[in-house]
Amino acid sequence: MTTVVEARGLGARTRRGWVFRDVDLDVEAGERLTVTGPAGSGRTSLLLALAGYFATSAGSVHRRGVIALGHVPGVHEPEPALTVAEHIEERRILLGRRRKGRVDDLPLEPGTLGRDLDALDRHLLGLTLARIAGPAAVVVDDVDSGLSTVERARLDEALDALTDDGIAVIAAARESGTGRAFVLEGHR
Repeated sequence: MTTVVEARGLGARTRRGWVFRDVDLDVEAGERLTVTGPAGSGRTSLLLALAGYFATSAGSVHRRGVIALGHVPGVHEPEPALTVAEHIEERRILLGRRRKGRVDDLPLEPGTLGRDLDALDRHLLGLTLARIAGPAAVVVDDVDSGLSTVERARLDEALDALTDDGIAVIAAARESGTGRAFVLEGHR
């Protein structure tokens, strides 16, 4: 297998103390890693650091290929006034991958506005947008928050489709789920 993300001694410190510290992990192509830990343990910050969107102050992280963001509440969310189709078209344009015609295999109604998407649909749109980048890995946050059992199963299917295609998934959740778990402890 190919390692797509490798972290050694990774840590982030602010004036308040360590956000996360001494993280050593490898994520392989097609693997699903779930980062768990108590509230405030740095799960979201670690996801963003692994993807290159959060500054670290210790250790190193190496990425092989594109690490795309899926849905990360408060950080990477749908634009309220754009439709699902407009989100996809905008992403394609930004990545230079413009395709004419309709959106294929879309798990959502193309005309739905971002503000009208529920928690599951926000995740599904985030994964669809991430996939456009041709990523080696996708990071996604709160995969077990605000979802019913049926919705969690549907999100798991979408995440499994990524790993089946050889794309690593690094997810954050309150509890460990599918795949390998990495537990963060609070470090204040």
